[in-house]
Amino acid sequence: MKKIELLAPAGNMEKLKTAVYFGCDAVYLAYKQFGLRAYADNFDAEQLKKAVEYCHVNGKKVYVTLNIFAHNADFSTMPDIIRLIDEVKADGVLVSDMGVLSEVKKYAPDLDIHLSTQANTTNKYAAAFFADLGVKRLVMARELTLDEIREIRDFVPPQVEIEAFVHGAMCISYSGRCLLSNYMSGRLSNHGECVQSCRWKYALMEETREGEYYPIEEDGRGAYILNSKDLNMIEYIDKLAAAGIDSFKIEGRVKTAYYVASVVGAYRRAIDWYYAHPDNFVLPRDIANDIEKPGHRRYCTGFYFGRNNQSQCYDTSKPRQNYDFIALVTQRCSDGFIVEMRNRFKVGDELEVLSPTANHNKIIKVERMTDESGVDILDALLVQQKVKIYSSVLLNPGDMLRKKNASKIS
Repeated sequence: MKKIELLAPAGNMEKLKTAVYFGCDAVYLAYKQFGLRAYADNFDAEQLKKAVEYCHVNGKKVYVTLNIFAHNADFSTMPDIIRLIDEVKADGVLVSDMGVLSEVKKYAPDLDIHLSTQANTTNKYAAAFFADLGVKRLVMARELTLDEIREIRDFVPPQVEIEAFVHGAMCISYSGRCLLSNYMSGRLSNHGECVQSCRWKYALMEETREGEYYPIEEDGRGAYILNSKDLNMIEYIDKLAAAGIDSFKIEGRVKTAYYVASVVGAYRRAIDWYYAHPDNFVLPRDIANDIEKPGHRRYCTGFYFGRNNQSQCYDTSKPRQNYDFIALVTQRCSDGFIVEMRNRFKVGDELEVLSPTANHNKIIKVERMTDESGVDILDALLVQQKVKIYSSVLLNPGDMLRKKNASKIS
């Protein structure tokens, strides 16, 4: 059975290391220029080199995004950046613009080219055209069904890989064609500056029917919606694999390290469960529960199963936050572990472990803790305060602690 690649977002070095620790096979990230997430921290030249080295030492791959729709002025520095990506030995570069694709072939002819979802690959003939141009991987448009993806998989050469989003935020437009941010805020949505205008609250009113509001609908050609739910395909790993998808992509370069840990960890366990039960895959309930714990909007399956009458819209753009991220483990001790505090906790609290190890989902009751001076404290109040928690459960650096927040569960 061909190994499915779990592809994780890396908005900065902390998130990259988190994704690697929690079980991704590859990460995608951006240089300081020319990625579609200008509000992520992103990587300068030295950081990019270190990121690739770190991933390769840990047996992971790195793909760098150059997926803006470039303007003329962008090409003055483009060759140098392409050479840099090649020199640091990145495993591939993600492009949307045919001009950028041409420049990559010119300045880094041996670098694998991945075609971004922004390029609107919605049919098998376009897919074959891009394959003939030398594209090594096609990222499917989010408008496609699994049946359509299977047709594309069967139509293009077998050495061309298929990548698809499996989890995270969804655009409301045909992939790569949204201009809401440009029009409403002056920030270029296809230049990495999208302000997510689609997630603001809207109602439609026809001018002669004042006070009568109408829902935003879809038609048979695709999605014309606002306030999209978040994509979640974790219960359908087997169907994604059956469609011939080689790489499962998680959206979220501007999300937190806690979000990356939660989602990557859950998908790692789900994929491993699929390998163990390929003929009768049913997602274990504990993994299904895990994917509900990081902050998210209401979930849907996008368009993978066609128009299944499942609502694609939510009534609020505010994410659900059922659990609080409490602390990051920074050091293991013989009688406990040291954490860096993120949210307030105190003696007597029951904290849940988030880990890629067998300690995952264990509950630790805080019986005793001390500050950096070794003084006993009852309450951890200061963000990034170093606190030692005494416990028989010994956690590793990179593990996280979270706490159920009943007041936020809906």
